[in-house]
Amino acid sequence: MITVKTFEFNFFQENTYLLYDETGKAVLIDCGCSRWQEEQELSDFIKENKLTLKHLLCTHLHMDHIMGNEYIYKTYGLTPEAHKADVENLPSAEAQSRRFNLPVPVKDVPIEKYLVGNEVIRFGDSELTVLTVPGHSPGSVAFYNRKSGFVIVGDALFAGSIGRTDLWGGNQEVLIAAIKDKLLSLPDDTIVYPGHGPATSVSTERLNNPFFIIE
Repeated sequence: MITVKTFEFNFFQENTYLLYDETGKAVLIDCGCSRWQEEQELSDFIKENKLTLKHLLCTHLHMDHIMGNEYIYKTYGLTPEAHKADVENLPSAEAQSRRFNLPVPVKDVPIEKYLVGNEVIRFGDSELTVLTVPGHSPGSVAFYNRKSGFVIVGDALFAGSIGRTDLWGGNQEVLIAAIKDKLLSLPDDTIVYPGHGPATSVSTERLNNPFFIIE
């Protein structure tokens, strides 16, 4: 079984997820740590639990979700993995930083491996399946584990809402269609871990999310 550890990082209150199983192998998803205290919190947890990071995964490349990529690269030697559509269609992290007037720009770490839909990512005895969920950004993806019954969705879907679509390459119609096709089609009891805010479930969102309630 996979353990999901959630960290809330940076002033955007972004959810960073550390996944690991009984082997001690782990993956880090959407590393948003932006201060040395957050970096220390993450590294202390990894050290105390004797974990070995195997992948640095990105649901998408908006700056609040990649603020910690440089730290992970320098500390653990991992380069981020993301969908090609975000690499090709989003501004650099530094350009995004200027757009939001951040005092210190977010540094870019080159993407050396592109994620593709239905790809299976392995670590230890565990697997994650990549689901393409565009609309919040052109290359947004989710990571699904059927055995442990969860999906990590980035900013595609939230408890009672969906991701914003007014940023680069966003499209609400595309997003809603992708959520219905790839996320709400998962088993009812699947836990949904979003990029911000509390966890929810597929059944809860299918029945109560105002974007999907059918009159």
